[in-house]
Formats: sequence, C-alpha cells, structure tokens
Amino acid sequence: MTPTLTKLVVCGDGLCDVLDDLPLAYIELDAAGRVRSANRAARAAYPGPPSELIGTEGWGVIAPEQQDQARADFLAHMASGEEPPVIRRSIYVASGSFRTFELHRSLIRNAGGHPIGMRIAGVDVTEAHGAHEEARRARMWLESVIESVGDAVIVTDALGFVRSINQAATDLTGWTPPEIFGKAIDRALPVLSYCSPDSNTLDFRVALTRRCHGIATLLDRHRRELKVEISASPILDKNNGCTIGVVGILRKVEEAA
Repeated sequence: MTPTLTKLVVCGDGLCDVLDDLPLAYIELDAAGRVRSANRAARAAYPGPPSELIGTEGWGVIAPEQQDQARADFLAHMASGEEPPVIRRSIYVASGSFRTFELHRSLIRNAGGHPIGMRIAGVDVTEAHGAHEEARRARMWLESVIESVGDAVIVTDALGFVRSINQAATDLTGWTPPEIFGKAIDRALPVLSYCSPDSNTLDFRVALTRRCHGIATLLDRHRRELKVEISASPILDKNNGCTIGVVGILRKVEEAA
C-alpha cells in the first residue's frame, strides 16, 4: 500500500528511524526547495556521493526538460499553501538511468500553518508506466490502422458495446464516435433483414463464435434503412484464445436503377 505522507511523523529536525528504514525514497525540502534531510533509500538512489545530497535542489536529479516545471510547481505550492497532488517525474538515479517515480508530497508547516518546506516520498513505477505507455501506443496505432481503412469499420467488446468506429463508418451510418461509444450495437444499428450464403441469421452472439458474411438491411442513426454488405469476425485474445470482441466491416450496397 502506498503511504500517505500526511500520516508520516518527522522527529525534530531529522528523520525518525522508521522513515530512515522505509523501502521508499523519502526527502524533505526547505522553503527554498533544497534537500534538508533524506532517508537511506533516497541517499542510495542519489547518482552522486550520498553525502552531497543534502543541500542540493530537489529538482536537480529530475530530467532536464521537467526541471523548470518542477521548480515552478514547488514554488507555487509554497506560495499558495495548497497541498500538492501526486505527480510523476523522470528521475536520474545511481544506476545511471532515468526511472519514472510517482511522487507523493505534503507541505511541512510551522506552528502558524504556513508552508516552510515539503515532504516527498517516491515510488518507482517505471515498469508499470512503461506497460501503460506501450498499451497506449498500441491503442493509438490500432486506431490509426482502423481509421485508414476505406470501408466502414465498427468494433465492439465481447458484450456488444461499441468501442471503436472509423470515419467511413460515421459517413455511412451517421453515428459519430462520441454518440455511439458505449452503445449496444444491436440498438445503435438494428438489423431489419439479413441474407447470407449459409442461410444463417445475423446476430451479435453468432458473430462472437464464427465469421459471418451477407447482405443486411439496417437502420442508421436517423432510422433510415441502409442496405449493406457486412462481414463480421470474432476478435480473439492471442494469449488465451478467448473472444474479446467483434469487428465488423460494412460496405453500402447500391440499389439497381
């Protein structure tokens, strides 16, 4: 469980043994933003001689492109007296690399309640942050691929709720992404009729188990009839083979003159 800084107790001008033994890096800054005390984990993580950590600026080990923001953020909270939120920063550590830390902060106040410094405990979240960024990049790449497809593409989750729709699908059905996201596909685009070579009916539950292809008449966003050629396939999790959604490709069928 991540500690709450407001519940940590500082003993006099130094750190209690319990803070010095914390497995998390913990430091205290004075009103000018200089390190006035640091626990064992913070000293071990410092990229220079541990004895030189005291007196350095609190943002000195933060990635250069984040230092100005870190300094301004610290001074703003010291001036306003508002408790600072949890933030993430890229910090250079003793291993010679930058690691992503989640910084839990609280103000140190004098007897009158005025800020005179700040407590900071850092949680190394590099791996979790990296996994999140990788997932975000994969999602953005997939969205770009779907958007580049010339045909209308609609993706649902395993329960039939719409999760993605490209511009071609918006042009065809009248539904914009904000309007259709989270809606049940069978309510957003009701099927009036369906004809396929295997004589099966088109149903979301069928598409969860096998590929479907045929000609369907749907109702678009404005409840106008729309005749389309539709192909739907289940989306399988590559790790366990479970169905996690359905992807449908729609092409408008032009009526004979």
